Amino acid sequence: MKKVSGVFFSSLAIMIVLVLFGITMPNTLEQVTGNMQAFITAKFGWYYLLVVVFFVAVCFYLLLSPVGRIKLGKQDEEPEFSRPTWIAMIFSAGVGIGLIFYGTAEPISHYAISSPTGETGTDQAVKDAMRYTFFHWGIHAWAIYGIVGLAVAYFTFRKGELGLISKTLRPLLGNRVDGFLGKAIDVVAVVSTVIGVATTLGFGTAQINSGLSYLFGVPSSFWIQVVIVLVLTVLFLLSASTGLKKGIKILSNTNMALTALLFVCVLIFGPIMFTVNLFTDSLGSYVQTFVNMSLRLAPLNGEGREWINGWTIFYWSWWIAWSPFVGIFIARVSRGRTIREFVVYVLLVPSVIGFIWFSTFGSAAIVAERTGAAAISELPLEASLFGLLEQYPFGLALSILTILIIVTFFVTSADSGTFVLGMMTSNGSLIPSNTVKMIWGVFLSATALVLLYSGGLQALQNTMIIVAFPFSVIIALMTFSLLKAINAEAKELGIGQLKKKEPQKEVRVR
Repeated sequence: MKKVSGVFFSSLAIMIVLVLFGITMPNTLEQVTGNMQAFITAKFGWYYLLVVVFFVAVCFYLLLSPVGRIKLGKQDEEPEFSRPTWIAMIFSAGVGIGLIFYGTAEPISHYAISSPTGETGTDQAVKDAMRYTFFHWGIHAWAIYGIVGLAVAYFTFRKGELGLISKTLRPLLGNRVDGFLGKAIDVVAVVSTVIGVATTLGFGTAQINSGLSYLFGVPSSFWIQVVIVLVLTVLFLLSASTGLKKGIKILSNTNMALTALLFVCVLIFGPIMFTVNLFTDSLGSYVQTFVNMSLRLAPLNGEGREWINGWTIFYWSWWIAWSPFVGIFIARVSRGRTIREFVVYVLLVPSVIGFIWFSTFGSAAIVAERTGAAAISELPLEASLFGLLEQYPFGLALSILTILIIVTFFVTSADSGTFVLGMMTSNGSLIPSNTVKMIWGVFLSATALVLLYSGGLQALQNTMIIVAFPFSVIIALMTFSLLKAINAEAKELGIGQLKKKEPQKEVRVR
């Protein structure tokens, strides 16, 4: 505790006020967050789309530019983790519970409930459902994480700065990052991280409760969710106490293995040829309409704009709110990688893995819906996966496996979250104390419960959009700062500069 900074106490005070507000006046909290969310999405939807496109463009520039050869650390430094473990840790932290929660729910919702084009239940709706799911979980999401992760890794391991969000802005703000302004930036990052991780934990809790209710008749209520959170809090605090190279590493590899097992079962028992064909077609459609989807705001279509607010703007907010946590965590495990390698394995590899996952689970759900085998669209979002698995051989075993995967993702996300929050509130320490991690672990769980208590999943979405707004400005500044620093270093090292040709000697011919 001696190493904690003023950011720790300021952030903790803000979260205490929010938690108490949610406990004592839950209806008011729901109303306030709802009004703020509506205002932001109505007035600044254009801003969310443009700023995320900017992040994507910068990532591709760094991928293709000669500066991609620069290492995140010393040029002769070797990576700390093997590539498979590195990918597992990135993927577990970056998508976590959301992969399980929305794997079936989003494609079936776009197909049967609310299509981005308004044509539900049609062949076109099938194509649009998968294309927009790719869009929401693909390159744009990982570009947000990648920018934050790159900035933190570059300035921490290359420039010797502390592992804090504020220190990445030194090229723009100078020594002001060491004073009040820097601390304010870090407080915004901490609060955004707490809300972002707590939202995901809330989704996971709701889905575990729904699974237990669907399978065993356990009541779906707030108090059951309290019990679930308390049990999982004990588990992830135990994991957090073991450190980065034990708890998080082991859990990341474990839940990737369990997730792969579930994936293989659904692929084999499902409509495999339809899945492969839909994946291929959707990938082509995604690439073809990439720019159009990136900037689509439907200014003349009220229903279309409402769909964009509820899905695209929500997702961009979710990724932005999660980016301090995921970005700092990815930065921490990426020491020794080159910028180009970082972009490939943070931007492209997880996107492709996600596309394959959503194609498999989404196509299976759509086929079940179209053939009348199961009315999955009539189930709550958090129960849709269990409704699909019920149609499979060993359905009960697969559902139990799913709950186990959600538990491991919950523990991994919370464990990683407490580690990053410990770093952010201990002056960027790469080994935060267990006491600080425990305190933040308790507040992550408490915040998740308060958000569920005050309005369920809708309150989670509202709060996510609100906290993402100020931090998106900070990410934009981080991007300019990163570009300024990298281009200056590239100039010093002579990277990307054309070598001057020596003048040729004149040869006279007699």
